[in-house]
Amino acid sequence: MSNNVNPPANETLNLDTVAVQAGRPSPSPDGPVNPPIFASTTLHAGGPAGYQREWNETTSYLEDLLGALDSGIATVYSSGMAAANAIIDLVPVGGVIVASSHSYTGVAMRLKELQEAGRLIVRLVDVTNATEIETAIRGEGTPAHWVWLESPTNPLMEICDIRAAAHVARDVGAYLVIDSTFMTPARQRPLELGAHVVMHSVTKGLAGHSDALLGSLVTNEPELARIFIERRILMGAAPSPFDAFLAIRGIRTLAVRVDRAEENAKIIANRLLEHPSVTAVHYPGLSSHPNAHIHDTQTDGPGTVMSFEVTGGAQGAENVCGAVALMTYATSLGGVETLIERRRRWPNENKDVPESLIRLAVGIENVEDLWRDLAQALETA
Repeated sequence: MSNNVNPPANETLNLDTVAVQAGRPSPSPDGPVNPPIFASTTLHAGGPAGYQREWNETTSYLEDLLGALDSGIATVYSSGMAAANAIIDLVPVGGVIVASSHSYTGVAMRLKELQEAGRLIVRLVDVTNATEIETAIRGEGTPAHWVWLESPTNPLMEICDIRAAAHVARDVGAYLVIDSTFMTPARQRPLELGAHVVMHSVTKGLAGHSDALLGSLVTNEPELARIFIERRILMGAAPSPFDAFLAIRGIRTLAVRVDRAEENAKIIANRLLEHPSVTAVHYPGLSSHPNAHIHDTQTDGPGTVMSFEVTGGAQGAENVCGAVALMTYATSLGGVETLIERRRRWPNENKDVPESLIRLAVGIENVEDLWRDLAQALETA
């Protein structure tokens, strides 16, 4: 049930225009330009929904907007993990899901939990290895049902050849989901590369202000979209209308925020390469990054997130994160503020992630202010 009767088409408008114009009420005399917040769980009888868990008008505007950005049909959930679990719930009992070896911690833990319970079979792959991905998807007589890949991966920033993975998945009848949270539609649109579904933690770069908790699944297959809505209803994963409103407002500035933060990230990544306390920098905007050439063919830019390793091991990394004054030591990413974090501080983080690795989610502050803060933290540490 879409509210936007005349949504802008991606074929005729650039994404930065779509971010501003899509997902608005149709014009009427003295009508609102922005979608209102419809805070009512109860709906009058006579319509197809009847209750907020089935449909909410504010959320519907957000779905119009997200669908326009990714050229598909969007379903919004109460969190990124709620969206992820909607996909995982669709793997048949005893079925196979192929997933990134280095996935977001919550997804990795959920898959491990379900595999240990005998609910499904998980085949973990190195996303940088197209042959390994193909072998895992095809299986030995038992092909995958679903494929869940990140590109870039969190937090090692590994790059997957999405087109190649999509080709194999479609060949065996598997569904490919790409978690594109790091890139947002401003930089990467997996459906255009052959994926069946693109997942976003809308909380992050899309909403962009660290104040709304949401997730989304976008597909260009109507039957999948119908199933995603059904999963949301039955799993009780309806989003808050207030959060949907905040996300719409945040997305209006998506293009300018990503442009600014990405320019900052490029400068900082190159300076980190030269710093004596830094032993490695993981950022697809660097020519030295493995598979940077593939990233360049499937995106419009390197994005705003990077990770780097420092001397001194875990304590050295903790010292850096504790010494920043302008940046914020916190988990999450994609907000207007710059966040820094040692990922292995979390007990369930993948043990392949170095103890000394720091994830840096670059914001829109003045880059020289950011660099002075980070440089003094590196010197202090």
